[in-house]
Parts: sequence; structure tokens; C-alpha cells
Amino acid sequence: MTVTMPDPVRPAPLAEPIRMLWLEVTGRCQLTCTHCYAASSPTGSHGSMHLAEWIEVITQAAAAGVEKVCLIGGEPTLYPAFPELVAAALAAGLAVEVYTNLYALPARVWDTLTQPGVSVATSYYAAEPAGHDAITGRSGSHAHTRTNLRRLVNAGVPVRAGVIATAGDDQAAAAVADLAELGVAAKVDHVRPFGRAADRDDEAGSCGRCGHGRAAIGADGTVTPCVFTRQAVAGNVRTDGLLGALGSTAFRAQVARLDRSRARVVRRPGADGCSPDDSACGPDSDACGPDFPEVGA
Repeated sequence: MTVTMPDPVRPAPLAEPIRMLWLEVTGRCQLTCTHCYAASSPTGSHGSMHLAEWIEVITQAAAAGVEKVCLIGGEPTLYPAFPELVAAALAAGLAVEVYTNLYALPARVWDTLTQPGVSVATSYYAAEPAGHDAITGRSGSHAHTRTNLRRLVNAGVPVRAGVIATAGDDQAAAAVADLAELGVAAKVDHVRPFGRAADRDDEAGSCGRCGHGRAAIGADGTVTPCVFTRQAVAGNVRTDGLLGALGSTAFRAQVARLDRSRARVVRRPGADGCSPDDSACGPDSDACGPDFPEVGA
């Protein structure tokens, strides 16, 4: 299939260099986590982006100085052309992180994740199976994730985890300790008010770095400042090209609007702002400080 995307040669200058892109390649997932920001499920769609369009996004991203892509969903390993996407990103010289629930690692996925240049991120909810499975909505998910974490660590694959304190700080601390025994570094976050975790998305609950050095591409090609802030659409790569969307007035306006929405957040002591480290912002971010910022009335 031949795909012609908008000319990336003459985009508007980017207001700020984008170093990391989230590629939300599918809305399908084996799990139905109670707090899922994307409301993913086994009935989710792979979206309307064709493989050739994703590859063109990757090509334009590398040309623009992007350093890293994070494949996410849904469960990105369920995307039919998952190995091809990772191969394209590696060939373009990009670092690749795969944010996966680690429920299943068939051979095609295992071979992809164990390539040089690929790292893995996952979410973990409890040291004991019942607590974890209650969040994911699938019995046995704790055992699958824990087993596959051990496999990846033993294979030398870089792995990080986000522990979401869905049942309080004590449960989160136990989960972090359990992961440490496996050799997996973890950070703790609280539930963010997006997707199934909220009656309506509250953009003030984002990590505070939306659009600053990072952006997200949805499964339909929409461009937003973050995977959380899904309503802050600033264009579409299928009509605008990646650089056209990122360099647009609309993208700048959405970033500025999200910055203003954070102005009503009351930070706790020590919450001095997000780290510039790409891995610090995302669905497991605790980058705004040791505790989730409280939202003022």
C-alpha cells in the first residue's frame, strides 16, 4: 500500500523541540482496568491508521529530532503489525519503549521486546494476586505479569513499572517492594481523573508537562499534547503531517490552555514541577512530586 502524507519539508517552526512521542496504536486490551485513562477493553479498535501511515510518522519524527517513541494502547502488542512498527522505529534510530500489561508474550512479541534498543514499561497494582486482578478485571493477570517481568529481567531487557495506588499507600508500597525483589524499579502514582477513573476528564490532573518536549498520536491520527489529554486535539497527521500538526497554532494553543488548567492545582511541598526526563511523564507519572497534587476548589 502506498500512502501519501502531507509534505513535511515546510512545517511551521516548533515552539519547543519534541523529544518523545507516544504512539497509541490500538484501543484493544485483554484487560478492563478500573482506572484506564483510555477506557481500553477486549472490544477496543485498532483505529484507522494504516501501518504505512505509522511508519511515515516515525520517519518524520526521526527527521525532526525526536529521540524516543513509546508504543501504548490499549495493549500495543495486540496491534497486528506490532513487530513491524518497532522495527521501523529502531531502523530510524529511535529508542523504543513498549508500555505493555505483560499479560501475554507470544514468540513474535518476545522476539520484538528483546531486541537492542527496546525497553519495557508496565503497570502493577498489588503484591498479592487478588488485589492486582481486582483492578485489571481478569483473574490470573497478576501471575502472568509477574512471570513475564521475571523473564524480561532475566533476559536483560530494561524494565520499569508504575505502581498506581488504587487501594492506598500501603498496598502501593508492598507492590514496589515486590517489584524490587524481581529487580524492577518502580514509581508510585495515584489514580488520574481520566477515562474510566472519572465521570469526566479533568485536565488539571495531568502531570504538568503536556506538550513540553512530548506529544501523542492517537490510533486515528489525532495529535494531542499527551495521551491523557485526549480532548486537546491539535490536528491530525493524516491531513496535516506530523510536523505540520506539532508546529501549528492549534498545538501551541492547546499546550497553553493545559498549562493554564494546571494553575489551579495546589502543589504539596516538594512538588516543584515535572522532570525533563521523558520516562517521568505518562500514565504512571509521579513527576509532579512525591504525592499527587491536590486540586483546589
